Amino acid sequence: MNKIALDVVTPDGSVYFQENCEIIILQTKQGELGVMAGHVPTVAALKIGGLRAKIDGRFEYFAVTDGFVEIRPEKVTVLVQAGESAGEIDTERAAAAKERAEALLQQERDEKIDRFRAELALQRAINRIDVAKHSS
Repeated sequence: MNKIALDVVTPDGSVYFQENCEIIILQTKQGELGVMAGHVPTVAALKIGGLRAKIDGRFEYFAVTDGFVEIRPEKVTVLVQAGESAGEIDTERAAAAKERAEALLQQERDEKIDRFRAELALQRAINRIDVAKHSS
C-alpha cells in the first residue's frame, strides 16, 4: 500500500510529522475528508475537530483548531493555530477551560463578554476532551 506523509504545523513550527500514513481523516468546513496517497491536490478550510491518521494499522488521534489543509499526492500539510495528540492533552486543563467558557456564556447578554470567543473556547475544550478519550 502506498503511504502519504502528514505534517501538522502551528505558528511555533511542526508539532507532528509522520511519513507512513495509510489514510488521514480531517474535519473540513464542508465535512469529513479522507486522504490517501495519490490524492488530487486540494486546499480546504478546517474546522475545530479531530484528525485521525492510520499508521501501521492503528489510528493516531489529534485535536486541532480551525485552519487549513494543503493536500498533495505525497503529503498532507495541516496549518492550524494549535494541534496536539490525544496522549498530550491535559484533560483537567481542558475541563477547566470548558467550565470557564460555559460560565462566560451563562452571563447576562448586556455584560461585556465576547460571546464569539467564548463559544470558540468551548468548542476547543470539548474537542480536546473528546480526542483525549482516544489516548493509549
